[in-house]
Amino acid sequence: AIYAKQLGLGLEEQLKKFVRQHPDTKLIIIDTLQKVREVGGEKYSYANDYEVVGKLKRLADDCGICLLLVHHTRKQQADDKFDMISGTNGLLGAADGAFLLQKEKRTDGSAILDVAGRDQQDQRMYLTKDRERLVWELERLETEPWVEPPDPVLEAVAALVTADRPAWGGTATELAAALQTDMKPNALAMRLNVRAGRLAAEYHIRYENSRSHAGRSIALTLEPPQA
Repeated sequence: AIYAKQLGLGLEEQLKKFVRQHPDTKLIIIDTLQKVREVGGEKYSYANDYEVVGKLKRLADDCGICLLLVHHTRKQQADDKFDMISGTNGLLGAADGAFLLQKEKRTDGSAILDVAGRDQQDQRMYLTKDRERLVWELERLETEPWVEPPDPVLEAVAALVTADRPAWGGTATELAAALQTDMKPNALAMRLNVRAGRLAAEYHIRYENSRSHAGRSIALTLEPPQA
């Protein structure tokens, strides 16, 4: 979609409908945050900024997706680079994390990407631009990347889907029972939807969530790496 409604004026329903129609959705990018903000009010008060991002975070959690909000910085420099984000600290306070991309000049072929978040190590990445492919490439890290600890849900899925049983299919309720987890079926499905990439990368298990006339079903398939 290239058109988004505003918060409180249909955006929530628009995104929920899109995720229902495309259950494999992992990431939705809103460019820019200002375009979907509610009209009126104290645009740059801490409370208002926190409320706006808080609503979008709850929406992302409910849908089991990542919402990436594109926003701008101000020209005024700051000791803490994240203080350059336009608006108040309420934006970063309500979000799970932030990426801040900086260049000395608009035409520069190098940039610095600062990363901060609740569940990840703060990092600084030095990037260079491939002008032929028009993509940014990682040149070096200032800090070693944080290694995410094992996820007990993914560990349980890996114990269920093995070389002896390389495929599993059923409903979220049946999967919760098979994993012997106390998680509610909807929460389990959303958890796997968000972490499907990690499930594939670390455990080589493909996760699919589909809908048919009989209802929604989950398929898990072991796909060992090619020799």
